[in-house]
Amino acid sequence: MNLCIDQGNSRTKVALMTDEGKMINHFIYKSFSSAEVERLFELYEITDSIISSVVNIEAAVVNTLHRRSQHFVLFDHNTPVPIVNRYDTPETLGQDRLAAAVGAKSLCPEENLLIIDAGSAITYDFVSAEGEYMGGNIAPGLKMRFIMLQRMTKKLPLVEVDENELIPLFGKNTRDAIAAGVIRGVAYEVKGYMRTLGEKVPHYRTFLTGGNAPYVLNNVRTSRTEKREIRYEKHLVLIGLNEILRFNKLKIES
Repeated sequence: MNLCIDQGNSRTKVALMTDEGKMINHFIYKSFSSAEVERLFELYEITDSIISSVVNIEAAVVNTLHRRSQHFVLFDHNTPVPIVNRYDTPETLGQDRLAAAVGAKSLCPEENLLIIDAGSAITYDFVSAEGEYMGGNIAPGLKMRFIMLQRMTKKLPLVEVDENELIPLFGKNTRDAIAAGVIRGVAYEVKGYMRTLGEKVPHYRTFLTGGNAPYVLNNVRTSRTEKREIRYEKHLVLIGLNEILRFNKLKIES
């Protein structure tokens, strides 16, 4: 069994997976320590592990994973991956973005792919049908947009929105105006990327992942004119990490 760890800005997502990509279990931690690693190895028959982080990883976590695993991958820009990375500065590319790209490619290996990760930031990445990561963009996430509206103005409140809330086209009060402006703004941003990419690449698939993906998905799908399918994969980064771990194990074994 493989232990896949995705350490983000606010949460650590963990999955137990087989080499074939079957997810056995998954967890979310607000804080993640070497004690949690030890506990997982005690509870499950874990043989191999991989960790990716957009923040500094505790040395104790790395040491425990290395000690307890037959194969351990500390995922960084030097780690071999099963796609070609065309980013000009691979050392600055977020590992979560690259892992999501690998995950999407493993699910749709023959297609052009637009990968949208709606997390603390919203990233838009493109992978060609030939398996080349061609780059992407970074935009403020939903929470960031809500916070900055409140912080950068004198009278606007900080708004929170439920992911199942129906967002109006136009708000009739300040709270709804902010909610609609932010949520629909992101939804239109997503559709704009899809529309523009469709003019350049006639055939492609769109993957959506990230903690704020349901907010985006619910509002993109309300459009009658939006015909392109969006595939929601909650665990896309973890799927990609598992594929990267498997790829590196095969390289060692061969």
